[in-house]
Amino acid sequence: MANLSFREMNLAVFRGEAPDHVLWQPRLEFWYAVNKKRGALPEPLAEMSLLELYDYCHASVRYFGHGLRHRQHGVEFWQERLDEKRVRHWWKTPVGTLTAVTRFDAWGLSAYHEEYRVKTPEDLQILEYLLEHEEWYWDQEAYEASLAEVGDRGAPQFYFRRSPLQNLFIAEMGFQTTIFMLYDRPEVLHRYIEVQTQADDALYEVLSTCPVGILNFGENIDAHMDPPTLWHQYMIPYYRRRTQYLHEAGKFVHIHVDGAMKPLLGHLRDCPWDGIEAATPLPQGDVTIEQIKDALGDLVLLDGVPAVFFLPTYREQELIDCVRRLVDLFYPRLVLGISDEIPPDGDIERVRMVGELCRELP
Repeated sequence: MANLSFREMNLAVFRGEAPDHVLWQPRLEFWYAVNKKRGALPEPLAEMSLLELYDYCHASVRYFGHGLRHRQHGVEFWQERLDEKRVRHWWKTPVGTLTAVTRFDAWGLSAYHEEYRVKTPEDLQILEYLLEHEEWYWDQEAYEASLAEVGDRGAPQFYFRRSPLQNLFIAEMGFQTTIFMLYDRPEVLHRYIEVQTQADDALYEVLSTCPVGILNFGENIDAHMDPPTLWHQYMIPYYRRRTQYLHEAGKFVHIHVDGAMKPLLGHLRDCPWDGIEAATPLPQGDVTIEQIKDALGDLVLLDGVPAVFFLPTYREQELIDCVRRLVDLFYPRLVLGISDEIPPDGDIERVRMVGELCRELP
């Protein structure tokens, strides 16, 4: 295959074909946003747009084309800024009110939950009301605008709401409270899982008919949070059902595994998804590149280069050696990228260097 665009190369990898060369697809959005806000974009990048930065790094864009939309019925929502970093949110429903507090980082570009909106079994009932009164739909105009902006820099893809238990861990309740409720009030938590699973049917119906061909379970899997016991009881049955449904609709599916992996290495193929995203080897993760390869087999690896290799504490040669090893083991079933993103203090010239190297590999 010759003279393919990044979009064509991206699709070729998932189809099991060899692209022109290694596809380099790091995620640069956060690095760019932070450094632009703090006035730290180095020359000659200071006047570049984000897409121009991707071009400068000889890199493909992964996440765009997100036309999935969501509406809530029977819910009154408002928010109030508490101070320069914290915002309180309210969701008022006929069955009760939920509140949450998010705290933003120093740049106001990312946030974490200082207070989750689900704190008690009674709060779960209110969350169930929200799920039972939601609507999913596709915004074709927004999708086409995103494609027009990004062009052939990649194949459109995006992520969406997590599976029920992982959604509670990360977005709604927090890990500790969810685990306590799982053991103290299992009937309450199991009811919630059933309610979200049913509500997700409408979400996946929209996903199955949308024009995007690659979809990501943006789960943020970590084996310390999602050990094999929970993995098999609560997660794999859900993933299998959804993956089969999306495959029948002609979609490719991958899952985001960006935490500890070792306890799950023997279980990553328990679902017939097409690829694993953000698997992180040593020295940042807890497994070797070779162990990842043994676990994935012929699945597509998305990413694979530890983010720490873009910091000055590591030699450039270590980065180059890592890239070559990943290519040797995974190409052509490889969308090379950074697991998970380049840090704001990372060296963008190393990103460009890998982009130049990829044009010559394999």
